[in-house]
Amino acid sequence: MASLPMLPGNSQNRHLSKETFHKSHHFDISNGVALLVGDKKPGIGGEPLPGQSTRPKYSVYPKGKGSDLPSWVAFDKQALCFDAYFEETVPQAKEETYRIRKCKIMFYLEDDTIKVVEPEFKNSGIPQGTLIRRHRIPLPPPNDDQFYNIFHFNINQEILLYSRRFMITNCDTFTRNFITNLGVLLNEPTVSPVDPYSQLREDIEKSMKPLRPYEKYDTRKQFLDNDMKVLRFYGYWDDTGSLFGDVRDLVLHYFLADDTIEICEVIPPNSGRDHISKFLRRSKLPKVAPSRLPPPGAITDRTILNVFDSSDQGKRFILDSLKTGAIKEEFYKDCDLTIGTELNVWGRKVVITDCDEFTKKYYRCKYGIEDFTPVQYKAPAAPKPSRHVPPYNGFGSEEDSLSSCQGLVPKPPQKDFHKFITKDRHGLESHVLNFVAKMVTDNPVDKDREFIISFYLSDDTISVFERTQRNSGVLGGKFLERGRVKKPGQELYKSAVSKYFTAQDFYVGAVLCLNNHNFQLTDADEYTFNYMGKYAEEFAIANVGTILSKLRSIPEDKQKEIKTFLALTDPSNSGFIPYEPFRGLLMGLECGLSEHEVLVLARSFSEREHSEMDVSLMLAVAQDFLRKKHFEDFSEMTKAFAHHDRHKTGHLSLKETRTICKAFHLPLPENLLTSLLQKFAQGDEIDYHAYITAINWLEHPAAPVMPDDILKVNLKTSDSGGVVLRNINYASMLEDIFLGPLANTDPTTAAS
Repeated sequence: MASLPMLPGNSQNRHLSKETFHKSHHFDISNGVALLVGDKKPGIGGEPLPGQSTRPKYSVYPKGKGSDLPSWVAFDKQALCFDAYFEETVPQAKEETYRIRKCKIMFYLEDDTIKVVEPEFKNSGIPQGTLIRRHRIPLPPPNDDQFYNIFHFNINQEILLYSRRFMITNCDTFTRNFITNLGVLLNEPTVSPVDPYSQLREDIEKSMKPLRPYEKYDTRKQFLDNDMKVLRFYGYWDDTGSLFGDVRDLVLHYFLADDTIEICEVIPPNSGRDHISKFLRRSKLPKVAPSRLPPPGAITDRTILNVFDSSDQGKRFILDSLKTGAIKEEFYKDCDLTIGTELNVWGRKVVITDCDEFTKKYYRCKYGIEDFTPVQYKAPAAPKPSRHVPPYNGFGSEEDSLSSCQGLVPKPPQKDFHKFITKDRHGLESHVLNFVAKMVTDNPVDKDREFIISFYLSDDTISVFERTQRNSGVLGGKFLERGRVKKPGQELYKSAVSKYFTAQDFYVGAVLCLNNHNFQLTDADEYTFNYMGKYAEEFAIANVGTILSKLRSIPEDKQKEIKTFLALTDPSNSGFIPYEPFRGLLMGLECGLSEHEVLVLARSFSEREHSEMDVSLMLAVAQDFLRKKHFEDFSEMTKAFAHHDRHKTGHLSLKETRTICKAFHLPLPENLLTSLLQKFAQGDEIDYHAYITAINWLEHPAAPVMPDDILKVNLKTSDSGGVVLRNINYASMLEDIFLGPLANTDPTTAAS
């Protein structure tokens, strides 16, 4: 082994792969004398010295039980709670010689930290709260290099925390279950001793209470249970008997916290009345309004001495009140407030007509009332006269002219901002439907013109672009500016808003009249077909289920024709037929299928094949493009790939690879870039090192290519970007349509 070179694998020295060689600070000089200050520190590179024991760094459970999660994730927000007390000596005190202080010990499972909290008591005179802040507490000497863990805690045992002895008396249910599951046998709980000084103070307070009979009315429970709960009633006060009086609309609020009532008046606008804050301020409402106020002490819940008036007039009022029962005053409660009830509000008759939903729920739950029919006291309001919109005058857009009729200050018409945000271009989602169209006309020159009609889903606008054709005599380019297009056959000067073309009006085979020009949609791009299929609930014409339901309504005589046609078209009974016979069959059934529905059905049941291309030829063409554009940033692209590869696996997803290529403006055609990424892809990931090496024309140049090779690659990659319809699996389609004798019948037998 000594003669072998110093290479990895040829040496037994364990320090070959070591990267850290720092030294710990063991010695220091104080007053000119060298002292040992770090006897517990490790040696070179953090390795322990011979005979040295490392201090525990993590919790007793460095990972979660039964999983690979770390303790700070598995035991997050989980703590054990113990009840404890400690005895504190009180010198120089006459009433007490020691004090019992109860506290709670919190043990956090995530990092073995401990926190001691003493509950605060009123007028204790002792600083209470957090006694020991949360941290890891070392064991008492001589084991002070270790820390407390969960196995040091048990009920009915003492624990020493910083020279203070805590006696653990009990724990909560979670702590008991957790420690028991660890296999620890818990002791029986004990009771904390009584603090003598606290007992003395309690005895003094009890001796100070009066022994005479004392009746106490405590309404705190009602307040705490019903605070912020208010019943709302609607009513009226009929004041038509007075001069210039009318019916007043009122809102009555009943506060459940203290049985008080508040009444507010609803003043309609332009009524001529001054706005007042309250019709009745919040107070208890007596059922019978007394003729005069009783003297102090006449109405009280308990006996009060020396409050009655000693004069003859006062005695006479008390005697009259006792005879008439005015002293025993009663107030309105929630049981007295129902719909249709008449209340006496200090001499005014207020009738309750209706209530809100919270009030209905309250009475339904407490009193079981189900009838909440409102009281009708007003004549039905006269219907509002219809507002006739004047016809469009031709100035500006129809929406803009209509907004000038809706208010004194014209406002611009509001656009659908939510639709604009959701349907605007985002990444590779263009939200634009593109169709190929022909002009429907008898002019032989216009028949051959091809147009691209684009429908923008963000604002329902349409643009028409004409393809340039050589030697056609027609100048191509923009044919129709982007904008909303009205549907034909509508009157111009009318009151109603005109109807515009929507996305549902666009499909293959549709004939559209755009500004007095008829266009027939003959084809659509791949994105349009995919988008309409993805949102089939919005586009019924692209819904495969709806199309199959139309085919299920075919009569039996047509079914026999289908069997005969399939037998003649597919004599080998392979279950596949070409697209053209399939289209002719469906269009001849006369079941209302459009050209777009036939294409959707063919795409759903088609045998799709991808064109194959030689990888070396594609790389040669790609390097030719890069060489002509003088692209040389291959090293920077490699750094960008490595930066996004966080796990250093050498692979990135197709989406990230494509994004980086677009960020560096890689001068490759879109179809060629897509084909190259698919060739180098392994599932959903791509080896970016191999990809950069293959297209690097500086270090790995490929063979020169001819113009025919470039044309061949461009044609084939344009086909490989989308799928090509080859054959239609009519057998699978018949199973989904009929699920009966027609689907199970052999076409050759039917033909014979």
